[in-house]
Amino acid sequence: MSYDHQSTQSGYAANQQAPEEPQKPKRGCCGCFSTALIGGVFMLTLLVFGGVLVAGTIIYTNFSREIEAGVAKLDTARERETFETTRIFDRNGKLLWEFFGEGKRTQIPLDQVPQYLINATISVEDDSFYQNTGLDLPAVAAALLANYKNPDARPVGGSTITQQIVRHIVFDYDERTAVSYNRKAKEIVLAWLMDQKYSKDEILEMYLNEIYYGNLAYGIEAAAQTYFGKSAAELTIGEATLLSGLPQSPIELDPYANLEGAKERQWLILNLMVGDGYISQADAESAYQEPLNFAVQEVSLEALHFVVYARQQLETMFGADVVANGGLQVTTSLDLDYQHLAEQLARQHVSSIDPQHHLTNAALVAMQPNTGEILAMLGSVDYHNEDIDGHVNVTTSLQQPGSSIKPLTYAAALSPDENGDVSWTAADILWDVPVTYPQFDGSEYSPVNYDGSFHGPTRLRTALANSYNIPAVLALQDVGIPQFMEFAQKMGITTWEEDSSNYGLSLTLGGAEVTPLDLTTAYAVFANGGQRVEPVSILRITKTNGELLYESKPAPGEQVIDPRIAFLISDILDDDSARVPAMGSNNPLALPFPAAAKTGTTNDFRDNWTMGYTPGLVVGVWTGNTDNSEMVNISGLTGAAPLWADYMQAIYSDFRLLESLNQNGLPPAIEFTAPAGLEKRPLCAISSITVGATDCARSGEEWFLTKDSIPQATVPADPNVVQWEELETAVLRTPAVPLPPLPPEMTQANNSEDADKQPPPQLFCHIFEGAEIATLPPTALPQVFLTPPRNPESLKSAHEWAQANNLAILPTAACNEELLTLAARDPNTPAIWRITSPTDKEVVEGIIPIIGTADFDPEEVQFYKLELGIYEGDNIKWLTLGDTHNTPVINGVLETLYAEGLAPGEYLLRLIVIKDSNYVGEPHTIQFSVQ
Repeated sequence: MSYDHQSTQSGYAANQQAPEEPQKPKRGCCGCFSTALIGGVFMLTLLVFGGVLVAGTIIYTNFSREIEAGVAKLDTARERETFETTRIFDRNGKLLWEFFGEGKRTQIPLDQVPQYLINATISVEDDSFYQNTGLDLPAVAAALLANYKNPDARPVGGSTITQQIVRHIVFDYDERTAVSYNRKAKEIVLAWLMDQKYSKDEILEMYLNEIYYGNLAYGIEAAAQTYFGKSAAELTIGEATLLSGLPQSPIELDPYANLEGAKERQWLILNLMVGDGYISQADAESAYQEPLNFAVQEVSLEALHFVVYARQQLETMFGADVVANGGLQVTTSLDLDYQHLAEQLARQHVSSIDPQHHLTNAALVAMQPNTGEILAMLGSVDYHNEDIDGHVNVTTSLQQPGSSIKPLTYAAALSPDENGDVSWTAADILWDVPVTYPQFDGSEYSPVNYDGSFHGPTRLRTALANSYNIPAVLALQDVGIPQFMEFAQKMGITTWEEDSSNYGLSLTLGGAEVTPLDLTTAYAVFANGGQRVEPVSILRITKTNGELLYESKPAPGEQVIDPRIAFLISDILDDDSARVPAMGSNNPLALPFPAAAKTGTTNDFRDNWTMGYTPGLVVGVWTGNTDNSEMVNISGLTGAAPLWADYMQAIYSDFRLLESLNQNGLPPAIEFTAPAGLEKRPLCAISSITVGATDCARSGEEWFLTKDSIPQATVPADPNVVQWEELETAVLRTPAVPLPPLPPEMTQANNSEDADKQPPPQLFCHIFEGAEIATLPPTALPQVFLTPPRNPESLKSAHEWAQANNLAILPTAACNEELLTLAARDPNTPAIWRITSPTDKEVVEGIIPIIGTADFDPEEVQFYKLELGIYEGDNIKWLTLGDTHNTPVINGVLETLYAEGLAPGEYLLRLIVIKDSNYVGEPHTIQFSVQ
């Protein structure tokens, strides 16, 4: 693995020789100094750290004893306690890894350490090391001032190299990390005494051989071997300065997991060395640009990426020393059978991909959604393969998620507010049409779909299931970027910056990086009914003697989203028929059991994803190249979904593997169950919302949230005024008047700057709610319309799409006197036809006049006629009622129905307008019955 960085800063300091080290003769036993010195130094430290002088005599006695004990440890500083092996097991007691502490420490003399590593260490840890007496007096003075100003705060005090080695040798882990004035006072006294006993070179050699550099490397020699596969004497200045920065925070700065952070620390150190005169700025820039070739960590046994991850958790809990030396016996959440299955299938999958696609690696996380327990963690297909940077744990590294982030966007859009009101439903229409959004920087953003097509008015369910990009961007715009980022953080996304202005609408298409582990945690929220649980890797820790140190207790999940929204997202992602338009019926997401899934692909083919789950198991799969190089023409559906599907099916077809998912002896649910507060309602077929239609054809159902509320008295609707009727969430029925072709300015806003964004000339104008029906013109007839887009950027394209596809979208123009006058006298007003009586599904008898409108230009249209539809099994036989008519009718008798001659049953009645022997639009059809 290499890292190369081009610095833009110029050099500013001439190269200087490192200062000569003043040699100090080796001193004798510390004990002979302690009696004379303890009193004076003790009083000084009491003054510095705010000790209580009144109780000085009593404290002095105890303090003296503690100092004497510390002196004894300093006298035997080179005799270190032996290591105990820490062992890590899977959840069933199978050994995964052993830590051999002593194998990671090799003592070397100071003359085998490169001078630039010594200089780097001094610059960053203690720039007055060769001049001070084991204490940094300016830092002590600063600490005195800070503690005096804020005595209740955490004690402040600078630590020299000598103080650090005292902490490392004299104090155990608990005392070393304690917030204590007493410990700080002892540290200062012992550092001063150590400076008297040992030469500066001896102290520095001890420090460089004892300090922890991460990844079980104690001392600079072990660190050089661990990270670069060479001895410390062979380190380059770039390698040396990178290593010198690790002791400050070995876990957070681990270059295998956070190379960017380690490089930032290196740059700081190089600039400190310039300031101290050790190197020039040009030397610093050259060292920073130096490629770093990391060695593959020599590890063995099982689940290597997971073991490293668990080890980091252990070090956070107990400290690196205890993990390396303490003989911990650690039971983890991992199931080795799940892990082996992931390894086997991932390698098979990657090897099966045609090399021309340039896909070399895969990663997988398997987790129990209700406990967060990680059952498998595969960071790459081969830990030891340097060609694919196999040691990098992709599951904890940042990757762009592509469309796999979209379910979080739609979950945010669907979620009710604090009053229980919803802004979006799964049945709402999002207009998938060309759209351009202005950006903060003055540029424009025009999202496109993966298939390069536009799909017009699209239900939210269909938009998510088929992963259309344009509707997802519309949904994010409505939710708001800051609100969505907060929502995603609640679900488990931890890697996004706090400043939402750094992100744009492409955020919903995967424009911000996440880790596969974080995204798996977020998907687990859907599987777990909206409750979030943190990932769990460690179940139990004991000492070698059996003493229990830690045991994971199942924590109740935090309800971060409404359980109904979690179900809705799961129901959509489990809807095999809904995703057929984009993925076909034979796609790898269609499993033989209920399973929700979503794919993702970045635009440049750098990342393929498939995230999916059942109520009992959530699995995240990433495929690509660890070096972030591009793949070639391979998507999440073809590059990641087959691995996800194979893994899920292998587990659910193996009873032994399924037992690992049991909770309290019971297996998890198989299907996603709708919680209370949801109901299904019928929907209109979008294709039936045509120009002039008065009703819609019913097609399918959708889930809607219900709201518990106290019933309120309702005022009956006034039959004498216009009421807009919501047939369903995306379809309205309202009176409208057909308009002749008009100049654009007649039906558009009078704003020349926005003229290019205005809808095309309208075919209808709508009647305001509350208008008196008696005042309406005869051509104002009820019609059904699709709801327009909520975002103004899509309005023009939506109207153009509707007109091009004979769909009726709610007119933007309201009927005014001028428009009504033009409509009444213009012969070019478009034809309109509908049946108003009998009404749809009405029961009729006797002789019935068929009332309605067939308004058209006789010179353009041949005739209209009525047809009776008789059911004959699965077929319908159509018979013409009466004659054809070439005279328009407005709110009058169209024909007569002799229902008395019909047998009991259901029938259809349709009104047809004919031009050039073809239908003008869709016939208007109603259903009626005879008893």
